[in-house]
Amino acid sequence: MDDLDEHLLAKLRDNARAPVAELARALGLSRTTVQTRLQKLERGGVIAGYAVRLAPAYEQGRVHAFVMLTVEPKQAAAVTAALNRMPGVRRLQSVSGPFDMIATVEAQGVAEMDVVIDGIGAVKGVERTNTALVLSTKFDR
Repeated sequence: MDDLDEHLLAKLRDNARAPVAELARALGLSRTTVQTRLQKLERGGVIAGYAVRLAPAYEQGRVHAFVMLTVEPKQAAAVTAALNRMPGVRRLQSVSGPFDMIATVEAQGVAEMDVVIDGIGAVKGVERTNTALVLSTKFDR
């Protein structure tokens, strides 16, 4: 990966559906060069797929939270499997520091968020949770 690949990835983060010609113009490259780089990044596993970014109007009505978890020793795999089955949990990350994991959670409203958080806390192997509700998103790449 070089600087051009990094710039290409940044453009794709802004708009994953951007046509190759538009990417080429923005980067000052030929369409063929951009297409070749994209294929190389896909084959190399750098680009694993292309995702949908939801409109702010849709996201406005939804509640988002970060749930920090403390997990009992040797229970990380079981907790991970249980949280993977919960549709409200969008991402689970293992972290360093005072918590073992952070779950990114999404719900349609506060009542549903309460149910999801209670469900996480009830998972066997979860010792404690600490939740931070997202008030606003300043930017999202």
